[in-house]
Amino acid sequence: MKMHIKEFAKLTGVSVRTLHYYDEIGLLEPSFVDEQNGYRFYDERCLERMQEILFYRELDFPLKDIGMILSSPDYDKHSALKEQRHLLMLKKERIERLINALDGAVKGEKISMNTFDNSEYESKRDEYAREAKEKWGGTSAYKESIQKTEGYTKEKWNEVNRGMDSLMEEYAQCMKNGASPDSSEAKALVKRWQDYITENFYTCTNEILRGLGEMYVADERFKENIDRHGEGTAQFMCESISCYCSTN
Repeated sequence: MKMHIKEFAKLTGVSVRTLHYYDEIGLLEPSFVDEQNGYRFYDERCLERMQEILFYRELDFPLKDIGMILSSPDYDKHSALKEQRHLLMLKKERIERLINALDGAVKGEKISMNTFDNSEYESKRDEYAREAKEKWGGTSAYKESIQKTEGYTKEKWNEVNRGMDSLMEEYAQCMKNGASPDSSEAKALVKRWQDYITENFYTCTNEILRGLGEMYVADERFKENIDRHGEGTAQFMCESISCYCSTN
C-alpha cells in the first residue's frame, strides 16, 4: 500500500500541513519521497505509527515526548495497545449507552443525566497517561535521551537511523556467514551496538541491553524491522546479546 500525502491526510484526519511538520521534526517521515517532484508517499508502517501518535495525542502528550517514546529502543508497544483497547472499550460502552438513551427518548422515555457521564473513561485515560510518563518519562535513561536528542535535526535523525541500519545489516551478514551467537564476531557486534545506543541515546547498561534483546523478538514491530535485513536476524541479535551479557 502506497498513499499520496493527500490520501494519507484524508484517511488519518490529519492535515497535509501537519504531516509536513511531523516530517520536519522527525516524528513521522514518509516512506518515499519522489526526487523529481518532491511528492510524499506513505505506507502501512507510516499508518501504524500515525495511529500510535494519535493515541498519545489523545492523552495530551507533547509531540517531543511522543517522538521519544515511540523511537525509544525499549518502547513496549504491546502494553500500549492493550491500554488503547481498554480505553476504546470504555468509549464504545458510552456510545452504546447514548444510543440506547436516544432510542428510549424516541419512545417518550426520559434521559438520565448519568447517560452523559464520561468520568470512567477520563479517569482511566489520565491514569494511563501518568503511568506512561512514569514508565518512559521518569527513567534516567529517558531523561538522558531527551537531553541528547533534543537538538537533533531531521538530518541528524536520518544519520542515526542509517547507523543503526548499518549495524543490523552487519548482524545479518554475521549470521549468514554461519557465526554462532556466542562467537567473538557476534559479541563484538553487540559491544558496538551497545556503544552506539550509549553515544546517541542513553547509557546502555548490560541490564538495559538484555531487555532490548528480548524485546527485539517479542515485539513484532521491532522483529519485522530488524528482519528486513535477513530472516532470523532479530533472533540472532537477541541470542548474541544474551551471550554477551552473560559473560561481561
